[in-house]
Amino acid sequence: MAVSTAQRPAAAAPLFILTFLSAFLFHCGAADSSAGGSDPEGAPHRRFEYKYSFKGPHLSQPDGSIPFWIHTGNAIPSSDQVRVAPSLRSQKGSVWTKNRINFKHWEAEVTFRVSGRGRMGADGLAVWFTTTQGLDGPVYGAADQWNGVGIFFDSFDNDGKKNNPAIIVVGNNGKLVYDHQNDGTTQALGTCLRDFRNKPYPIRAKITYYKQTLTVMINNGFTPDKNDYEFCTKVDNMIVPLQGFFGISAATGGLADDHDVLSFLLFSLTEPGEEPPPVESEIPKEEKDKYQEEFQNFQQELDKKKEEFQKEHPDVQGEPIEDVFESVNDREIRQVFEGQNQIHLEIKQLNRQLAMILDEQRRYVSVITDEIAKKGSQADPGQVGRLALLTLAHLLRAPRRSSFHESVKQIGMAQQPHDQAGAAGGYETVQHFNDIKEHLHVVKRDLEHLVQRNAQSPSEKVVKCPEPPPMPSCLSTVHFAIFIVVQSVLFFCYIMYKSQKEAAAKKGV
Repeated sequence: MAVSTAQRPAAAAPLFILTFLSAFLFHCGAADSSAGGSDPEGAPHRRFEYKYSFKGPHLSQPDGSIPFWIHTGNAIPSSDQVRVAPSLRSQKGSVWTKNRINFKHWEAEVTFRVSGRGRMGADGLAVWFTTTQGLDGPVYGAADQWNGVGIFFDSFDNDGKKNNPAIIVVGNNGKLVYDHQNDGTTQALGTCLRDFRNKPYPIRAKITYYKQTLTVMINNGFTPDKNDYEFCTKVDNMIVPLQGFFGISAATGGLADDHDVLSFLLFSLTEPGEEPPPVESEIPKEEKDKYQEEFQNFQQELDKKKEEFQKEHPDVQGEPIEDVFESVNDREIRQVFEGQNQIHLEIKQLNRQLAMILDEQRRYVSVITDEIAKKGSQADPGQVGRLALLTLAHLLRAPRRSSFHESVKQIGMAQQPHDQAGAAGGYETVQHFNDIKEHLHVVKRDLEHLVQRNAQSPSEKVVKCPEPPPMPSCLSTVHFAIFIVVQSVLFFCYIMYKSQKEAAAKKGV
């Protein structure tokens, strides 16, 4: 046994050496493959091209135009988005860059939203890069037989194969007619199924053309993360025109969706080691001098106004400008203190009103209970009941009841943000209301008892309140007739006198 145990580790030693060598070779091969798989040249250089982009919040101008872009059809630009096609039947519109683009490699980021009421929508939205501006046409609101590439976000299933909504990449050399009946599947260079309708967040599409490879990445709209992209499709060995126009179009059919584009951002890509193209946004020297002169004139005018203001307001001189304006923190603190002070004053006023109401109600309740206790057994039950009813009606008269309910509502609203701080006050208020309720129940029970006693002794004579005496009339009939006769006689005499004066005046003439 000792020999066998000594031979076993001797036999296992070569196996251990072989395992170690194989693991070492495997790690070396993995390292070589990872080094060969990585891009030794690095990522391309990206530069934002503002003349071929648009984004809110100041997307459109006051006249409704988009800087560096044109819109046609039913497109509606606004301050934060472009509604390329509204949710009406048979609508179509498009937006296109005004200037031609001359980039060898580029990357476009499109943020859009397609929303509608129905379970299905139509027709869809398209992103274009073509040699000419397809301002109007049957392909998602743009022209057919284009020369370039189109990325279609098709939302309607024309062929009935239940393969929509889908994202389709279709290239064209200017001679191909788009296959609407089959949703362009026979002409598609790449496609993926993605539902981009009625998502909680806008859809983001990143379209990259780099080294003759077109890649489409999609953010599904379920998260606000702008960098959460997933792969959609990729087209290798694709040649697109070197110069062209970018555009976005949309169209509706029998069904309709709102096709809103929130932003279109274009980046030019440059391979590592190459010199980036010259910046086209460099301002000429003449314009720089013009702007500098305008700035100096404005500065001089501002200094003059400052001097005039100091002459008119000498007491303000010497105060630092920072003290005139409050900071954001100071304003927030001031608003907090003002709000707390206002709440404190409202609570004090409500407490005073509530104390007055409670005192008055306690006084009325005590009067009722005292009268019932004194006269309940001796006096007439009907008289005691009337006294209680009159006092109770005075207690629950409409103005006091409305003010009471308003006070209760105001107290509830004021105590909501201060439940913890005013817990003791809230308990006391609830206790006061319970006391009032208990006293009212006592009054109601005594009144019901008095009514029952009146019903049990119908032989007793019910004392009624005396009727008020009739009001004497202000003018009797005889006096009214005499007044009419006297007035008629006076009027007749006045007419006769006036006619005689006119006759005498005519004779004198």
